[in-house]
Amino acid sequence: MDEMTASAESASRGDLQWPVLAIDRSKRGGLVDQIVAAISAMVNRRELRVGTKMPSVRQFAKCNGVSTFTVVESYERLLQSGLLSSRRGSGFFVARSEPLARRHAPLPAPHAAVDALTPDLYSGQSDALPVGAGWLPPEWYGESTILDAVRHAMKIPASRLRGYGHPLGYPTLRQHLAATLSDELFQVAPDQVLLTHGATHAFDLILRTLTRPGDTVLVEDPGYSNLIALIRHHGCTAVGIPRGGAGLDFDALAFHVAATQPKLMFVNTVLQNPLGTSLTQAQAHRLLAMAEQFDFWLVEDDIYRELSARGEASLAAMDGLRRVIRVGSFSKTLSPVLRVGSLCASNSLMPELLRVKMLAGLTTSEVNERAVYHAISARPYRRMIERLAGRLADASERTIEQLARAGLVPIATPRGGMFVSAGWPGAPNPDKSGRAIAELALKAGILLAPNEFFMLHEPKSTWFRFNVAYAAEAPLVAFLQSIN
Repeated sequence: MDEMTASAESASRGDLQWPVLAIDRSKRGGLVDQIVAAISAMVNRRELRVGTKMPSVRQFAKCNGVSTFTVVESYERLLQSGLLSSRRGSGFFVARSEPLARRHAPLPAPHAAVDALTPDLYSGQSDALPVGAGWLPPEWYGESTILDAVRHAMKIPASRLRGYGHPLGYPTLRQHLAATLSDELFQVAPDQVLLTHGATHAFDLILRTLTRPGDTVLVEDPGYSNLIALIRHHGCTAVGIPRGGAGLDFDALAFHVAATQPKLMFVNTVLQNPLGTSLTQAQAHRLLAMAEQFDFWLVEDDIYRELSARGEASLAAMDGLRRVIRVGSFSKTLSPVLRVGSLCASNSLMPELLRVKMLAGLTTSEVNERAVYHAISARPYRRMIERLAGRLADASERTIEQLARAGLVPIATPRGGMFVSAGWPGAPNPDKSGRAIAELALKAGILLAPNEFFMLHEPKSTWFRFNVAYAAEAPLVAFLQSIN
């Protein structure tokens, strides 16, 4: 009898409350693969029967000497394969004795070459053409405005060099944001604005505050890639709601909301990443009504609003911050290097968000926040944003034309912003998967962002997110034509 079988039999007798797996760290392959394979085998051999309760994420991690992140990823794969199910407030259970069909299988683990893309897509230090990056060339932002603001911020008074700064963030910037939002979108007080190290930091604070391991969190599919990993890192189950050119799939949303009782949902209302589309006013109202009916929070990722046309739907404006938390950032309109974001929430929620911010990292950088304030309060800022939005619109048209020369078509028609997502019609094959093409592109000095970065489930076609500031370059078109 092998060690794994003995452990399972002990568990079934009640000697143990969870299976202790024989994990071989010297064995080729990741820990997640070993855990998934071991539990799948035990379920298929009926050593773990349907209805058996699995250990909590923390219990499993402690017993088997692995990280909670490893367990979360393993459980997520088993959930997607259908072997496990999750019940809110109760945990994870064996759901069936064999996996669901292939169409429900999780994505294979990304190849190392694609993993190697990720630092370059964020660092901006690579010599490769950053077609898949989420930032613009510095000259597009208005370099002089930003550099002047940074120089001004460095003249911080000596008295401000004591202490850590205001817990909510630089007061003058918060006052400015509150006044601007109140004029343009919804009434908000400065004490309802909390400054963060960018939007991702805001998402992390929200997850830390409002969720517990095992909670269901809804995301758009495709959607922001870092968010999916962050949700799983917190021990929550990410459930994707399809989003396409026409907006959210509300039939799928209604099904998953009723089935999973989610704690919250993240949604990119305007110029969604990676599609570049926006929800209509009617869709936004419908989403708010569903959140009200089923009692879950909506986190509005609103970082692209300044690049959009006026009058686009705003969940925060419609709701008044009752069950909407609005997240903003200056990474797309100033520079991602400054790392300044914000979240706006109700007076009842803000004290706990502030407490979590202080526990997780104390305060944010007042120097960076001063720089942002001086930039956005300067007279040229609005003109700079208008020029940037116009330049992006022109670049988007050129990108679509150039990609068409290589046989690629947009999967949705963007309403503006930084991105066009496009690919080839038809189902992918191993030689033409996004991952395989991204590996070839990397060797050719081109950084691509394949569809696997943005999706929870196996894609039905091959496509990429193209940054319009770089996508009309001749080397990219030549590369795409060479593999068509």
